[in-house]
Order: sequence, then C-alpha cells, then structure tokens
Amino acid sequence: MKQQLTEQEKRWAVISLASIPLIMTLGNSMLIPILPVMEQELGISKLQSSYIITSYSVVAIFLIPVAGFLSDRFGRKKVIIPALIITGAGGLVAGIASQMMDDPFLIILAGRILQGIGSSGAFPIVLPLVGDMFKDDKEASTTLGIIETSNTVGKVLSPILGALLAAFIWYIPFYSIPLFCAASVLMVAFMIKNKGGDENKQTTFKEYLGFAKDILREHGRWLFAVFVIGAILMFILFGFLFYLSSILEEKYGYEGVWKGILLAVPLLALSVASFITGRKIKDNLNVMKWVTFIGIVLTGASVAVIPFTDRPFYLLSIFLVCGTGIGMALPCLDALITESLEKSVRGVITSIYTAMRFVGVAAGPPVIALMMKGDISWIASLLAVFALIAGFLGYRNIKP
Repeated sequence: MKQQLTEQEKRWAVISLASIPLIMTLGNSMLIPILPVMEQELGISKLQSSYIITSYSVVAIFLIPVAGFLSDRFGRKKVIIPALIITGAGGLVAGIASQMMDDPFLIILAGRILQGIGSSGAFPIVLPLVGDMFKDDKEASTTLGIIETSNTVGKVLSPILGALLAAFIWYIPFYSIPLFCAASVLMVAFMIKNKGGDENKQTTFKEYLGFAKDILREHGRWLFAVFVIGAILMFILFGFLFYLSSILEEKYGYEGVWKGILLAVPLLALSVASFITGRKIKDNLNVMKWVTFIGIVLTGASVAVIPFTDRPFYLLSIFLVCGTGIGMALPCLDALITESLEKSVRGVITSIYTAMRFVGVAAGPPVIALMMKGDISWIASLLAVFALIAGFLGYRNIKP
C-alpha cells in the first residue's frame, strides 16, 4: 500500500526529491565550463580534463544496479541519504587536494570517483521512489517531469555557477558540493515520509537479478530501446556541451560568467521543455512514445547542421533546438519505465536505465575531445547517426 500524503506533504516531498537531481547535476556539470581553466592550472591535456567528468560517471555505471537492489530491499531513503553524504565527501577530497597539493590531478580523480559512488545511490533511486509515493499515474508523470526539470535546471545553473565560483579560486566548485549535499540530506531526512522499497523483503541479489532477467525477457524489446535512447541523448548532450564550452573559450575568448550565461540559455530550453512535457503527457503511453520520437528528430536535425559554420551564436541556436528535443524526450522515457513496471522490480530496471544514461555522460566528453582534433563534420555525422539510431529504436520498438 502506498502511503497517503497530504497536499502539503506532497509539495515538500517533491521539493526534496527535486533537490537530488539538481545537486547531482551541479556536482558534475558545473565543472564542464571550467575544464579549460583546470587544463591550465593542472598542466593537463584536453583528454585528461575530460576524465574529470568521465571518472564520475564510469564508477556509477557499475554501482547503480547494486544501489537499486539495496533500495528495493532496505528502503529508498536508507540508500539515498548515505549516498548524498558520500557524494559530498568526494567533493571535499577533490577540493582539499586542489588547494593543498602541487600535483593534485590523481587525487581529484579519486574524489570524483568517490562522488560517482555516491551518485549511484542518489538520482537513480529518485525515479522508483516517485512511483512508490504517488498512487495516481498522472500525478506521478507530473512529478517525474518536475524531477527531469530539476535535473535540467541544474544544467542551466551549472555553467553560470561553476564559472562564478571559479572566478574567485578555480577549485571552489569542489568545495560547494558538500554544502549542496548537506542541504539535500536534511530535506530528504525530514520532508520525505515514504521510505520506499520493501524493508520486509528478503530477496537475495541473485534472486533480484533473476527478477530483472524475467522482466527483460518479457519487456526486453521496448526496454532495450528506452535504455539505448537514454544513453544516446546523454552522449549528444554532454558531447555537444563539451565541444561548445571549448570552442567558446579557446576560439572566441568567451570566459568565466559570460561563457556560463551563453551556455545556460540553450540549456534553459531543455529545462522548459522537460517541465512542459511532464505536465502534458499525463498517463498516456502513446503520447509518450510520439513526443519521444519528435524530440529525437529535433535533436538529430539540429546536430546534423553543425558543420555549416562555427560562429558562436549559430552553434548556440543549434544547441537550443537540440536541448528542446532532449528535454521533450527525457520525461517520457522516465514515465514509460516508472508507470509500466511493478513496484517490486522498479528499482532494478530504473537503475539499469539510469546506468545507461551515465554511459552517455561518461562517453560524450572524451570521444568529442578526441574527434576535435579532426574535422567538425565527423562530430556532426557521429551525433546525427546516433540520433538516427535512437529515432529508429523509438519508432519500431516502443509500442504502448
């Protein structure tokens, strides 16, 4: 039985839930616009700087399914709160190393890995917790839209906040992460009444994986499509963002807060699209499919025209369209999984889905960093082909 919440409790619960993806996104994305600064301060290459983003995501990929199991077995809150504490500790390690050491690069990566461990038990557990807390599917869809909006608001704020903090001292963004995590821990601890999961369930991890195999055997075709689409959209988003951040600073001299504002404008389109989509799709699975498909088409069409010119406002306009398409698709993908599966397996499946999204986040920056040594048309072609694959999978395999 889902716990009945008063309207005020629901409101505060949604705010608390939304704080988690916001903080996880800030903890990762606000470092992207200051990577060129880190390259200068640490004496590292562009590929090495991309590892600061990738290391966070790679470790999360492998631990997210474990966190999903633990949340189903022991309760969502009992996983989320320690995960946020570990994330904050990772930021603290990276900050202290940057301040105290002459060559802190490897310790910064260790701190980022610690953050990744924490992140595996934070945002991925929010999606099944929403399903646990909200009995009405329309209410759940709206909340998932707010969650994705919070995630994208984090992306909007990240370039501005990261550049603003780094303007004082380049490593201050690392120190901000523990403060953000502490605020979220307090909100989750006191404002979310529903613990989620099933604390009386004695399922072993082996049995848990067996449940996942059964679900994938029954729903594998459309779930595989959702997983791959999620990974591709994150690859395009973070790859494009890495490229744009580098071009704006290195070729056109946009630095600091001004560059952050330029990057924030198209990301705002992503945030608005996520919010509107979450409110409009309600519980209509057929609408979710077609909104996802249209969002992918917009994304693919935008990245395909990147090579025409590398003028900054042209690229920012393309990124705005790209962000809108991704913002349309993400809440639909969340809702397709959360509203189509039983509570008993929701944790593991949403964990696999989130892990696939982290694959895209992890792969985007280093792949684009390597390809920036060549012609821009190769980057555009790769992103467009990936979008084409995502569109094909969405059209053929997602059948509500």
